[in-house]
Amino acid sequence: MGFADALRETGLVAILRGLDPADAVAVGQCLIDAGFRIIEVPLNSPEPLTSIGLLADRFGQDAVIGAGTVLTAVEVAGVAEAGGRLVVAPNIDLDVVAAAKDLGLAAVPGVATPTEALWGVKAGADALKLFPAEGIAPEIVGAWRAVLPKDLPLIAVGGITPDRMAAYRARGVDGFGIGSALFRRGCHLDDLRTRAESFVAAWRALPLRG
Repeated sequence: MGFADALRETGLVAILRGLDPADAVAVGQCLIDAGFRIIEVPLNSPEPLTSIGLLADRFGQDAVIGAGTVLTAVEVAGVAEAGGRLVVAPNIDLDVVAAAKDLGLAAVPGVATPTEALWGVKAGADALKLFPAEGIAPEIVGAWRAVLPKDLPLIAVGGITPDRMAAYRARGVDGFGIGSALFRRGCHLDDLRTRAESFVAAWRALPLRG
């Protein structure tokens, strides 16, 4: 499954900041069972490349596994070597995007202004991460959509809850990255399952983007 197909199937990115490698497979299975198809392990987690490797080995046929908080081209290479197929950043760094594309990984840089978004377009980003979404109101997203390629996915990240998704979707957002509202280090699997299912149900209730 490629990144674009995964995003269309369930436009939710599970951000597993703080994931321990010992928990990676169990957490991944919980998310896959709930319907998630994109899983991101931020590189400021414990042994992130180990977790990415475990998740990629186990779920790589059913989901896109990758890294978040990717800040350098060297880190991109490490993600690829671990088996990741996606790099997500909080910022727009053209070297990071270029390194990801050179290695065949999907690149999702973080942007907070139209200028940054258009840099991402020029660099060949596979999607843009609207970050932090708390500071980018749905009405702003609608204005961006007027100047961005219609087929370029926008993923809102930061402060996303099930009840906030519809307003962003109506203005042109294609997906949502979910961090602490979904996963926290050491959380119980039953609680994770409940939250994951709640997000997936909210996603499936959204209208298709026109």
